[in-house]
Amino acid sequence: MLGEYRIEGRRAADIAASVERAVGAGALEPGQLLPPMRELATQLGVNPNTVAAAYRVLRERGVIETDGRRGSRVRSRPVTTGREYIRVEVPDGVRNLVDGNPDRALLPGLAEAFAAAAGEADRDPVLYGDDAVEPELWRLARADLDADGVPEGPIVVTSGSLDGIERVLAAHLKPGDAVAVEDPGWGSVFDLAPALGLRTVPVRVDDEGPLPDDVQGALEAGARALIVTDRAQNPTGAAVTSTRARALRSVLARYPRTLVIEDDHGHRIVDLPLHPLAGVTDHWALVRSVAKAYGPDLRLAVLTGDAVTMDRVHGRQRLGPGWVSRLLQRAVARLWAGGAVDVPAVAAAYGRRRDALIDALARRGIEAHGRSGMNVWIPVPDETGAVARLLHAGWAVAPGARFRMSAPPGIRITVSTLTADDIGPLADAVASAAGPAPARRYV
Repeated sequence: MLGEYRIEGRRAADIAASVERAVGAGALEPGQLLPPMRELATQLGVNPNTVAAAYRVLRERGVIETDGRRGSRVRSRPVTTGREYIRVEVPDGVRNLVDGNPDRALLPGLAEAFAAAAGEADRDPVLYGDDAVEPELWRLARADLDADGVPEGPIVVTSGSLDGIERVLAAHLKPGDAVAVEDPGWGSVFDLAPALGLRTVPVRVDDEGPLPDDVQGALEAGARALIVTDRAQNPTGAAVTSTRARALRSVLARYPRTLVIEDDHGHRIVDLPLHPLAGVTDHWALVRSVAKAYGPDLRLAVLTGDAVTMDRVHGRQRLGPGWVSRLLQRAVARLWAGGAVDVPAVAAAYGRRRDALIDALARRGIEAHGRSGMNVWIPVPDETGAVARLLHAGWAVAPGARFRMSAPPGIRITVSTLTADDIGPLADAVASAAGPAPARRYV
């Protein structure tokens, strides 16, 4: 019995379902310790192996985590609930710098592209059995990938970056396998991996990307896959440099069976060059979402990779949604072909806001990071206190716990909506709320 909730069931599936219902309803809280297997087996009158099987199912579903003799507990972000446990409610009158959204003013108009795509669809409707990828989208995507030095490979269209990453992981890994992830890194990846039954191995990040020694350590320890954000890393703004890419490629060359997944969601909002890792190992994939440049509601990403990986992804996609709407693909192709996004101007706009905030914080003795993209990462001694004090001062920022595993505390500020007049007051508020953080080599 945990608080007012009693775990029930005689079969492993029933016990697991009982715990999952309790987590979903909030009766079992994130971080709450579950009974030892033998103790729960005695309470339920079942064999301990039955409880062990139930706990294994819960681990594979991403509901609980087990730490040896310390026991099993509800994950801090249990994927069964579909809710964000670590979040900030933004009251009226408080500036929202939490959500990671692009600047609405920098998003292109969509009406003309969709009207043209709809007209084309009327004349030439897509039917069952037609190609899954719009030919013009394929041509434009391949030209961009070629220009960025990404090796030749088939192209699949997915419903956003995370959908592409999930499909690639599922194509190669099985429950229990380990995947190396950036730390700090994208919280959705932290949630996705356990939902697939995978173990996450943190790899530290600095302004130039993942640290090669950490990557080597993770691969030596048995990680079968590595996920890297090439540019506009969330939350730190890191971007892989040519020097770092060479070092990472050197490490990966010693582990050719590693699955390498690159997330280039910063495509068309950053002006830093891409330095891909693609092709150094047997199996690889690179995904580019249109969400940041054209709007999150355009649930589309272009995915390329080695032939085996793309064949597996495409084959599994055919058994589910079949394809991403060709109407949507046609609209995106028109946006790309028509230069709807002025990439240098958009990159410069986000760059001015990031640089202004980082410079203002530096003048106040505050360390901050943000080489690219729309976020700034600020190490702080007391993450929870800093978030609360900034909220009281009228600024809502994201707590770093959503984006880190073993990394030191921090906060993330999305700069998309900042104006020149905001920079000074915000920097003052951060300095007051956080205080100077000790200088660290790694973010």
